[in-house]
Amino acid sequence: MSCNYAEGLSPYEHKGILGVPEKFDPVDKFNEKCELLAQLINESNHIVVHTGAGISTSAGIPDFRGPNGVWTLEKEGKKPTINVSFSDAKPTKTHMILKKLVERNKVHYIVSQNIDGLHLKSGLQRKYLAELHGNMFIDECNVCKRQFIRSCPVETVGKKCSGVPCAADHLSGGRPCRGRLYDGVLDWEHSLPDNDLFMAEMHSGIADLSICLGTTLQIIPSGNLPLETLKYGGKMVICNLQPTKHDNKADLIINYYVDDILEKVMNILGIEIPVYQETDNPTKLAQTIILDWMINRKDVIALEKIYKAKCKGVKKKRILIKNKRNSTEISSISQDDKSKIIKREDSSENEGIIKTEPLEEQPATTDQNITSNNIVETVA
Repeated sequence: MSCNYAEGLSPYEHKGILGVPEKFDPVDKFNEKCELLAQLINESNHIVVHTGAGISTSAGIPDFRGPNGVWTLEKEGKKPTINVSFSDAKPTKTHMILKKLVERNKVHYIVSQNIDGLHLKSGLQRKYLAELHGNMFIDECNVCKRQFIRSCPVETVGKKCSGVPCAADHLSGGRPCRGRLYDGVLDWEHSLPDNDLFMAEMHSGIADLSICLGTTLQIIPSGNLPLETLKYGGKMVICNLQPTKHDNKADLIINYYVDDILEKVMNILGIEIPVYQETDNPTKLAQTIILDWMINRKDVIALEKIYKAKCKGVKKKRILIKNKRNSTEISSISQDDKSKIIKREDSSENEGIIKTEPLEEQPATTDQNITSNNIVETVA
């Protein structure tokens, strides 16, 4: 069904680097890295997970830029042979593990680029999830901006009107807002939803650990959000089969299937992996009742206070140091890989002493696109 979604988008040339070969860590390195990831999870106070299409491939939904991805094959005039519908797709082991880690207060927020609705189906609460590119199972009113859960995927993408009246009055008991419902899936030219992006930015800044799962981090601004964690002294872990845009800034990189990585980590942490239950799936409940899917304004205000207390006025300087990894340190796992380790110091005490370099050199046009918060692809 990713194909139908991709076909519904406006034509767009710059879809990033496609079809890069996948690589797998040797079993001994994989086990060692999973131990390190579990250690980081135990030692961290605020963890944000950034999810991409790679966490849904085991549900039968193709990714976009992998060797058999939708856009990779599109370039060759082909389509994926496996393509489960959004209606039939069920949350993967990764989705269920993330929900459990949130419930255990190990993970504090999830920032998703996915529109497949699998985080929603897993039973993950809205207060722990930012959906930066929309959701196939959500309608949004064009007047009051309230969001509602659907029992089936939307038939359009790109914020198109369905003509259905807003259902806000059924929830509040007040006067109808007279708005109409639109699909909640963004097209290339749309700005990201304000509250979702704001929450994602603040959580990423507060976090002392960002974990990136199943994403090459090519799409911006979402792909640059993990860097907010680095800016304020945190660490970044990348779990992906292909190289990513920010590999040279990561403290730990694991090249393996995300389901297997998280299953191993859960075993190390001693936490049971839950099984998907349809009774916890809000899209099933939406067949009989109207369900709200709004970010609570009180949650935004509360988080903003925490963010300002930690991040506002704290100016960090960064030095990028090239270093070879060795087998004894977290940032130096593989002797064959070269990486950049980010060191930071407070500029308030060391002004003029530390030589700084930007985290990433980007053309001016890219910076303009980031400011506008539109969905833009970059080729790293």
